[in-house]
Amino acid sequence: MSDKKPQSRLRKYSRRAFLIGATAVAGGVAFGTYVVKRPHDNPLAADLQDGEATFNPYVKITGDRITLIASHTDKGQGVHHSQAALIAEELDVELDQVEISFGKPAPAYWNTGLANDAVPFSAFDESFKARAARGAVSSLGKVMGLMVTGGSSTMPDQFEKLRSAGAVARETLKAAAAQQTGVPVTQLKTARGMVILPDGTELPYTDLAATAASMEPVTDVALRDPSQWRMIGKPMQRVDVVAKSTGTLTYGIDLKVDGMVHAAAKVNPRQGGAMLSYDASAALEMPGVQKVLVLQGDMLDPELDGSLTRRRTKVGVAVIANNTWRAFQALEAIDIEWGSAPYPAEMDAHWQTLSDSFTEDKLDSAWRTDGDVEAALDGAEVLEAEYRAPYVAHAPLEPISAIVRADKDSAEVWVGHQMQRFAQMKVAAILGLDDPEKVTLHNQFIGGSFGHRLEFENVTIATEIARQMPGVPVKLTFSREEDFAHDFPRQIAMARGRGAAKDGKVDALDMQIAMPSVVASQMSRVGQPVAGPDNQIVAGAWNMPFDIPNLRVRGYRAPELAPISSWRSVGASSQGFFAEGFFDELCHAAGVDPLEERLRLVNNPLHRKALEAVGEMSNWGSALGPNRGRGIAMVESFGVPTAEVIEVTATEDGIKIDKAFVVAEVGRIVDPVNFENLMQGGVIWGLGHAMNCEITYSDGMAEQSNFDSHEGMRLYQCPDIMVRGLENGDNIRGIGEPPVPPAAPALANAIFAATGTRLREMPFANFVDFV
Repeated sequence: MSDKKPQSRLRKYSRRAFLIGATAVAGGVAFGTYVVKRPHDNPLAADLQDGEATFNPYVKITGDRITLIASHTDKGQGVHHSQAALIAEELDVELDQVEISFGKPAPAYWNTGLANDAVPFSAFDESFKARAARGAVSSLGKVMGLMVTGGSSTMPDQFEKLRSAGAVARETLKAAAAQQTGVPVTQLKTARGMVILPDGTELPYTDLAATAASMEPVTDVALRDPSQWRMIGKPMQRVDVVAKSTGTLTYGIDLKVDGMVHAAAKVNPRQGGAMLSYDASAALEMPGVQKVLVLQGDMLDPELDGSLTRRRTKVGVAVIANNTWRAFQALEAIDIEWGSAPYPAEMDAHWQTLSDSFTEDKLDSAWRTDGDVEAALDGAEVLEAEYRAPYVAHAPLEPISAIVRADKDSAEVWVGHQMQRFAQMKVAAILGLDDPEKVTLHNQFIGGSFGHRLEFENVTIATEIARQMPGVPVKLTFSREEDFAHDFPRQIAMARGRGAAKDGKVDALDMQIAMPSVVASQMSRVGQPVAGPDNQIVAGAWNMPFDIPNLRVRGYRAPELAPISSWRSVGASSQGFFAEGFFDELCHAAGVDPLEERLRLVNNPLHRKALEAVGEMSNWGSALGPNRGRGIAMVESFGVPTAEVIEVTATEDGIKIDKAFVVAEVGRIVDPVNFENLMQGGVIWGLGHAMNCEITYSDGMAEQSNFDSHEGMRLYQCPDIMVRGLENGDNIRGIGEPPVPPAAPALANAIFAATGTRLREMPFANFVDFV
């Protein structure tokens, strides 16, 4: 087997990615027009049979079916349905008439929406530099064929793209009908998957496939006015809801492939450490156990200068058995000696590293410097506070898994993943294949991710096992405990705030935030370099929409600690808590109402409308009664202003969360039912993790290994959640993550209002009880 590394387009352009990352801020980067405008090949055209037609990468019609491609991964957020609905809106088909497929990984499915949050400019900044930076990043994404689901980018990426795909297919089918019947296109209509002639004759799209296949697609099409929409903006039943409700939907963990074996793995729980020795003799005697294999992987070695280098070494073992349970049991019988962790073994050292990172040499960004903070604080009564946010696990309900078959010159993978093309590259590299396209990846429905399926440990370990068992499909399933042990959690972060009031108004706010770079950590495992500051260190804080006279937000990049990854809403999940919690402190120090002060200072009409709406919904300012309190917070993440109000009661047994009100401005709501579900789910996710969840390390290993020690919100604790979506903005935004960041500060601020206790560190259950 060859040791040659694959050289895909993603790999070839890694140098260009570095250069763009370094210079896009200045707005001075542009690819050659030909390189950027050149369309990617349509992957649906590669295996067309006679009489089958495809008009673009999203629509394929054969003699017996219409297939719509929903290329963004569905991990519970409903995009399998919503993507199909966008195509169907213009194609004039009903969703029960079509087959919806994830398709196969291809550059044509590059994500245009990622550029919005990848540049150091406000999402609402339309200056030349901001637009040029977004354009440069978007161009890079196209050239690389960057196929990613994440960053609440599905709707920004797909809203126009998929409607255009449906419109092109519709008009081409009408042209095919005109050619077949001689009736002018202007006299043809479409409905329910058919072209309708003036006399009422209906020609099914499937009957027109052969004629359409011989024609060039009609690309000069106009999208319909919203007044003509049949689906968009209307309540819909998701196409997957019946299967999910009846337990018949197949997730990645449910898959079976003929001839497959079952595998379970145990890798050093000190992330990135080596396996020193093992004894599998007892495991090999257990029923159903077929073999025990050694796993190779990347280990991080600390150098004398404090840097880390990677080398390939033994990192764990895998058991092959005739079912998953027996593989799990056999793993527990293996005696393993693990190497040390390449990061501090105990939590105190993690926090100390952050505390030591507020130094000029670690200053990573200072994008918000309004007024003169130092002058404003000089001689004022200064309020100071330190805030903390812990590591938190992704903990999806479906533990990670994968099936891999490695043949001599190719491989096949069945997995639910958010970065399919990078997963192909990982598999090709391990197997020594010279082209990632030799890896066929079948993407699957995912039972929760929250960022975990942006990582690759299930794919790489399954491939390492399959490499040692050529031709045999290997199904690797992680136990819940192994899933926790090898999660790449949300970043640990610390903030130090200073501020002052003047004449009964918030006058100065200085926010300093320290954390390791989540982008650098995550992209190091992708094999892609990054350059410039990490905007996630200050996300949700630097872009606070308030014209405080003297405002400064600085981010400090701490040294790498435990490996971390994107967690639902990424940096804003902690930095939103810091900024809105401390701002609330300043409001109370100034003696002003927290909502009224936000309305006085807000500098964007869209944010103002969100604040006004949540105030009206919650009846802000009305009396609540004794031992009760309201808290408000507004955090912008992924370009979505989201305002939340939480109401609580302080009982003798602890805090009871009574109600939650949440408003978000997204520009356009595709499906009101799904929108409401995502908003409510985001609030529950944000509240539950703020209340109870943390990952702590002892002896280099995560101490939490299941839901009993990393406990979300219980059903009886869930408040009534009232939702309102606003559609005033010109840009389409995603809603999977934005409801999360305001939940923690709104809850903390409500607890202060009810009890006088100020919470500055999550999880709150370490300081107060909840009922």
